[in-house]
Amino acid sequence: MTLRLVEFVVAGNEASDLLPVRSAALLRAYGARRGFWTVLDEGPVERCLALLLEREDGEWTALHVLADAGVENGRTEDGEALAHHDGWVYVFGSHFGSKAGPLRPRRAFVARFREDDAAAGPVPVHVVRNSFRLHRAVNDALAASPLTLLPAGERVRERFIVETLARGTVREKSWVSRLAPDDLPLNVEAAAFTPTGTVLLGLRFPVTDAGEPILVEVAGVPGMFTADRAWPRALGAYVLTGVTPPGQLTGFRAITPTVDGGYAAVIGSIDALGKGSVLLDDHPGGGEVTSRHVRFRLTGGEAGDGRRLVGEQVADLAPFHHVEGVAELDGRSFYVTDEDHRVALWVG
Repeated sequence: MTLRLVEFVVAGNEASDLLPVRSAALLRAYGARRGFWTVLDEGPVERCLALLLEREDGEWTALHVLADAGVENGRTEDGEALAHHDGWVYVFGSHFGSKAGPLRPRRAFVARFREDDAAAGPVPVHVVRNSFRLHRAVNDALAASPLTLLPAGERVRERFIVETLARGTVREKSWVSRLAPDDLPLNVEAAAFTPTGTVLLGLRFPVTDAGEPILVEVAGVPGMFTADRAWPRALGAYVLTGVTPPGQLTGFRAITPTVDGGYAAVIGSIDALGKGSVLLDDHPGGGEVTSRHVRFRLTGGEAGDGRRLVGEQVADLAPFHHVEGVAELDGRSFYVTDEDHRVALWVG
């Protein structure tokens, strides 16, 4: 596959995920024929929304979107996954921590905003920090599934779970009751809503003992944003088979629905090389893995049975190790890569 590079500088930061713009009003406001949302790394979500737009004349431009999270301004970090549902754009935090741990409560959040609101003025963003409730629900679903998971490793368990529990206990945080010593740290990197309104969360970690990537289906995410707030529940887990080379460890990097009712995804390394990852200290085979563009469909049965989804490879994206988003639009493939101090959009 031959790819064309379009480079942007957006607030001096790199991008995660790639979500096609659906709002006609938003595209008209900027004179664009197509566009994508992306979320910038590390900062609070209200400072990390950006648009990548193709103008009617074919020129590309990037826009750092002004947003306001109200009382939650400055209280989140590390937005990783974007998804559409019912006119809203949802942003999912990684629910993970820094490369050396511990878990960070600021990353355990979901936010949403009306896409049409981005056509004019600062965008109101509603943020819900879940204080590890989603961590608990997903860990319980994984434990109840028949999947055999790759053990975290002693250093990972110590840095991400034991140290988080210790810090929370010293600070008398109520969320310590939602962590258990045998939990696995979650790294949420991808999300897509299903036609029934549930969400498929793609995990970069954990993976199965065969190194294959895992999806967890979660219900009730919109209920987090209602006046009588209801917390989401995990329905069960899936494993994506047939796309992980023997001896490698691959996690999800991105997921997007396709027009035929299936899903496209990017799978790749379980963490980045050369950045002090404790996860790679325990699992060194999980870093030197290039990205792959794959497709799959949900099949019959209940998610709770740990059912196996058969994947199909669309493209080997080697030598890229760091593809963070994928979109299939108008018969073309679009990718965004994690680059230092720039946003790199690749057009197939």
